[in-house]
Amino acid sequence: MADTKREIERKYEGPAADGGTRMPDLSGVPGVAGVVDKGVAELDATYYDTPDQRLATASLTLRRRTGGSDAGWHLKLPVADGVRDEIRAPLSDTVPRAIAGLVRSRVRDADLVPLVRLRSARDIRHLVDDSGALLAEVSLDRVRADRLGGGGGTAEWTELEVELADDGDPAFLDKVEKKLRKTGLSRSASPSKLARALGETGKRARKKPAPAPDPVTAGDHVLAYLRAQYEAIVELDPAVRRDLPDSVHSMRVATRRMRSTFRSYGKILDRDVTDPIGDELKWLAGELGVDRDQEVLTERLTESLGLLPRTLLSGPVRTRLRTWAHARHGGSRRRLIAVLDGKRYLALLTALDALVTGPPLLKAAAGDPAKVIAKAVRKDFGTVAGLVEEALDRPPGADRDHAMHEARKKAKRTRYAAEAAAPALGGPAAGLVKSMKSLQGLLGDHQDSVMTRGALRELAALAHAAGESSFTYGVLYGREERRAAEAEAALPGAWETIRAQSAL
Repeated sequence: MADTKREIERKYEGPAADGGTRMPDLSGVPGVAGVVDKGVAELDATYYDTPDQRLATASLTLRRRTGGSDAGWHLKLPVADGVRDEIRAPLSDTVPRAIAGLVRSRVRDADLVPLVRLRSARDIRHLVDDSGALLAEVSLDRVRADRLGGGGGTAEWTELEVELADDGDPAFLDKVEKKLRKTGLSRSASPSKLARALGETGKRARKKPAPAPDPVTAGDHVLAYLRAQYEAIVELDPAVRRDLPDSVHSMRVATRRMRSTFRSYGKILDRDVTDPIGDELKWLAGELGVDRDQEVLTERLTESLGLLPRTLLSGPVRTRLRTWAHARHGGSRRRLIAVLDGKRYLALLTALDALVTGPPLLKAAAGDPAKVIAKAVRKDFGTVAGLVEEALDRPPGADRDHAMHEARKKAKRTRYAAEAAAPALGGPAAGLVKSMKSLQGLLGDHQDSVMTRGALRELAALAHAAGESSFTYGVLYGREERRAAEAEAALPGAWETIRAQSAL
């Protein structure tokens, strides 16, 4: 079992942290009522990575550490500058399964091997307030690094580390830093001990690819957009596994953006290559959607219940909804993790990596973006226009529901095509993105109503079978029908506005 700790810290080096220098006096830092000596801890950590250092390249660190109060396996995931999430698991001889899964999108089939051993003598002080509560932990670390491969180099240094207490105010670190700077300390040039060890004991981690030059051709613009979506999928993988808010939705959007780009720009990228990958992206989006669609339904039903007066609540409706949502969510989560652990998903990541590094460009890729890309976007917009007109021509009912859903899907595709085109086409493409987002929202609310009514029928049947009242579900069903009717009534006017504003 792994747990998570948000780590906010800063590292310093310089004359005050050099050699055998004593710990700086921090008793004068504003807000500090006492400095508590916690003694010296002997820490021994072995850092693991692939032989080509894929984790270090992505600013991830994985270690097995003994000594101190938190011995075990630690995986550190970057959140922001100086902020990381540390995933912890108990000591074992091999990388725990829960942690191995979190690095799989980076590691894939490569082996994780011992790379560097760091042994530290950590002199620890606790900065506390007048109630004795911890504000920050300050440690003076005397470090020895031994390379376990690639030449066997060694290095030694001393550094000062300040880690904010859980739920502490990050502004407190600024106060500490002001005091430290007066002693001659400055921020460390290395973001982590591992980064410094790799740099001083042997070959550094492979550098992240240099930023691509500004796009020139139509192909440049499309590839820049695809690479951003591919990197999003890889980076979101650990967040999805951790069930972080909006992670499933964001990953699903990235897969849809890639697939839509393949289809919209089939004159730029060879569809004989991209279509099979697009099919796999559709499969992944579907698997992600099992969880996401459940989230949307639960949120919508919970909100709707909250708006009902008590006189319209009959029976254990809230309990029924929670039980239903929990059962469906738990099953979908298990299924999703199995998908991310499976060979099919791993093969898809490998195919995407190959595609963005060696794209199957066609002749049109070398063309003028103003012509090639604009033509593709106009074609997508024409498809949306036809589907909206078809929906408007149909009477209310299942056929109109289906037509509006198809228009919604094509509005998404046009929006994504316009997003990729915006750097090349400027304002007109950005305006189309905004228009398609608005249309997508209107049609999406209609589709959510269709799906919610289906869920309400299911909940009503469960309640009836359990001998509970189904009255409230009927009330909610009627309200969803009204919401759908309002969306249908708003569509003609919204579409007229969008069509009049389209400048492509």
